[in-house]
Amino acid sequence: MVLMACGLISVLTTLGIVLALISETLSFFREVSPLEYFTGREWAPTFGRNASFGVLPLISGTLKVTAIAVMFSVPLGLATAIYLSEYAPGRVRGFLKPFLEVLAGIPTVVLGFFALNFVTKNLLEPAIPQVERFNVLSAGLVVGLMIIPTIASLSEDALRAVPGSLREGAYALGATRRIAALKVIVPAALSGIAASVILGMSRAVGETMIVAIAGGNQPSMSFNPLKGSQTMTAYIVQVSLGDTATGEIAYQTIFAVGTTLFVLTLILNLISIRIVRRFRETYE
Repeated sequence: MVLMACGLISVLTTLGIVLALISETLSFFREVSPLEYFTGREWAPTFGRNASFGVLPLISGTLKVTAIAVMFSVPLGLATAIYLSEYAPGRVRGFLKPFLEVLAGIPTVVLGFFALNFVTKNLLEPAIPQVERFNVLSAGLVVGLMIIPTIASLSEDALRAVPGSLREGAYALGATRRIAALKVIVPAALSGIAASVILGMSRAVGETMIVAIAGGNQPSMSFNPLKGSQTMTAYIVQVSLGDTATGEIAYQTIFAVGTTLFVLTLILNLISIRIVRRFRETYE
């Protein structure tokens, strides 16, 4: 009964979140055409009579940060998982695994200031003079740093769950440890690795403080990572901390953008479930 109650609480909480978003989102779409919202290329909801409600610049900023984060974190996270699972001695693994968990627990506001004051100022600006103070590249790299523990830890668990008989069979056929890891172990754990990557992507899409501090607050459709761009979460933070009155159209945009973000994350989770089912390996 206790476990059932916990499960029901989770379901009811999710339903409550959805209802809270939908009520204000429907009010927003009574004032703004969904066609304008989903196809417009300008986002300026607080400009009074000249307001524009095209959400594409915010979606573009979110996807740019997420793409950079995934390209940075997946190779490092997967390499870390392979090392911990196949190469690391027990003492080294016992040290590195908790260290990864500690890295995952660093507050994102701290990582945001790290991106702004160290990555941009000390790494990017000396190497790339064209980079702006607030830029997508810095935010994406540090968001990638944030999700490395998630990808590495879950991937390592998936690799260690592969039966030892597969390793022994690969070694018996003359495979080296590297060949066994890349050609046998990783493909056998592909469903778990893919799920960890998509979970990391979901975290990157929903990240707030890093992109709000280091990524900039100017909606942009530009694909130049050296320039700033606003994400959906950064916009929600910006308007939530302002003087927007409850019930105004600018206030309702918070819920419309939040619903869009919720749907995007839900799609990623559904993709994750489908990939896990598609590539799941069963062993007897």
